[in-house]
Amino acid sequence: MKLYGGIDLHSNNSVFSIKDDTGDVIARRKLPNDIKQILLFLDPFKPQLTGLVVESTFNWYC
Repeated sequence: MKLYGGIDLHSNNSVFSIKDDTGDVIARRKLPNDIKQILLFLDPFKPQLTGLVVESTFNWYC
C-alpha cells in the first residue's frame, strides 16, 4: 500500500496527515516544529510513504 503525507506548516507547530492510496486518513497529528518529534511520528510510515507535501503561506498576512 502506498501512503501520502501532507503538512500544514505554522510558525510554531505543524499539522500532519497521512493518507492511504484510497484517500482514507491513516493518521493525523498536530506537533510542535521539533525535528525529533516529527521524525518519530513519520518513522512508522517511512517504508510506504510515497510523497510528502508541505503547505506554507508565509507572507499572505504581510
